[in-house]
Amino acid sequence: MKSLTTFAMLLWGAVAVAAEEAPGPVFAQMDSRDLAQFKWTQRPIVVFADSPFDPAFTEQMEALRAREGALEDRDVVVLVDTDPEAVSELRRTLRPRGFMLVLIGKDGRVALRKPRPWDVREITRSIDKMPMRQQELRREREAAAAGQ
Repeated sequence: MKSLTTFAMLLWGAVAVAAEEAPGPVFAQMDSRDLAQFKWTQRPIVVFADSPFDPAFTEQMEALRAREGALEDRDVVVLVDTDPEAVSELRRTLRPRGFMLVLIGKDGRVALRKPRPWDVREITRSIDKMPMRQQELRREREAAAAGQ
């Protein structure tokens, strides 16, 4: 058990370092972020759990890290809250019970809630159906066509 705890702490340290260096999705603790700062610029994915050792939490974070490029393309920022004792404003607003994944659109509205880990492929499909994402894709196609 001690080695598992040590491994988890090392993993969190590596995530924190990677988040500071990586230009892609940011993995951060909720208490260090205010959702208002992401409005109109990024799509927050909030991953709640009662503990960083929750198997559902671990599975979800591994899935998100494995497909960072797809998330980066969609302006995703990943926020993590594994401390139910802190009772953050976001916890009061979204009311998670144990594990929960929440996707918030660039407009600040909750677009998706899932009580179990969700595949990044399904997350990106949901994002790609959003009106603002459709506008972004249209602009990208127009820019590519103009550049040819």
